[in-house]
Amino acid sequence: MTPDAHDARMGDDPAYDDLLVLVDGLDRPIGSATKLQAHVRGQLHRAFSVVLTREGADGVEVLLSQRATGKYHSGGLWANSCCSHPRVGEELLEAAARRVHEELGCDASELREIASFAYRAVFANGLCEHEYDHVIMGRFEGALSPDPQEVSDVRWVAADRLALELAESPETFCAWAPMVLSLALAWLARE
Repeated sequence: MTPDAHDARMGDDPAYDDLLVLVDGLDRPIGSATKLQAHVRGQLHRAFSVVLTREGADGVEVLLSQRATGKYHSGGLWANSCCSHPRVGEELLEAAARRVHEELGCDASELREIASFAYRAVFANGLCEHEYDHVIMGRFEGALSPDPQEVSDVRWVAADRLALELAESPETFCAWAPMVLSLALAWLARE
């Protein structure tokens, strides 16, 4: 499928023209491409998945976001708090803080990378996520005000309940979320 075939779907995406960092299997930069090019061609590129937490009445809670139905893929599925890509020349944690604010309208503190992995997922519309994904943990701060172009709903889930949801209903999550959230839960269990 050509990039033009997806212009209408991705045209409303504020990150449509961002230059993403193309990487090799060891996350070393090898070039750049627009978001559309990288997803049409299935090129391996740098990405991040942020998992925000807070202390709830029953212990640690994780913020999940439901992708807006108008997203170019995986609309309506649940994901970790925020997912995106650093721009060319942008530091990873700087990009994560920027996107948390843009997507969720809140801030995050204590951002730190806890793991990384590569995955590839092809979607029914022909687009492909081929990402070297950096998992970033952080503490939620402020009030939520999600961008409706990005997020249709949010919810806080207790860590133990989240593990059950991942096991019982993996189809309600987008392709990368089970790995991201499992890594986050393992990290939280060690804390």
